[in-house]
Amino acid sequence: MTAHDTTLAAPLERGLTELGLEVDEARRERLLALVGLLHKWNRAYNLTAVREPREMVARHLLDSAAVLPHVRGPRLLDVGAGPGLPGLVLAILAPELDVTLLDSNGKKVRFQRQAVMELGLTNVTPVQTRVEAFAVPEGGFDQVISRAFASLEDFVALSASLPARGGQWLAMKGPAVEDELAGLPSGVAAVACHDLAVPFTEGSRRLVILERVPAA
Repeated sequence: MTAHDTTLAAPLERGLTELGLEVDEARRERLLALVGLLHKWNRAYNLTAVREPREMVARHLLDSAAVLPHVRGPRLLDVGAGPGLPGLVLAILAPELDVTLLDSNGKKVRFQRQAVMELGLTNVTPVQTRVEAFAVPEGGFDQVISRAFASLEDFVALSASLPARGGQWLAMKGPAVEDELAGLPSGVAAVACHDLAVPFTEGSRRLVILERVPAA
């Protein structure tokens, strides 16, 4: 562990504990390595507006980790993954997941691939394409997650073919999500809405879980 990692280890461990997550040292070190890699690439490629590594721990690692109790997989698709969030974090925390990262931005997908290689992640597949052009694998995905990708209406419309039968959409949103729920297409409904308390961050976060429902 580098000196840089050492300064981030304590807030990461504390944050994971506050989230109620037991994470062994090997996975914590992978998370810290992800921050180090993201910080390094960000200086050249502007992958995220978050610049400081300590802030990345809160706003990227812990924000992503907060949804883990609601992720069941095993096949998880991260739509509009950007530099791989939350998918890379979830793949590190839960190696049993089979995570696909989907984004159309070439530099962000190149970062995803570099992170997968350097962190030795065998359960992550980065894909560069637009969501509407994505060739859905047979059987689809058990869950499709997004983090500030689009409105709920657009998220469901663009990814309508991606969840498996009985699958779910997981949308990580801000406090104004109530305004978007009215725009959901018929046949899709919110089955849960969880408040997420992310350590070291201000403001509220919500996780909305959507499923297909029988027509009335």
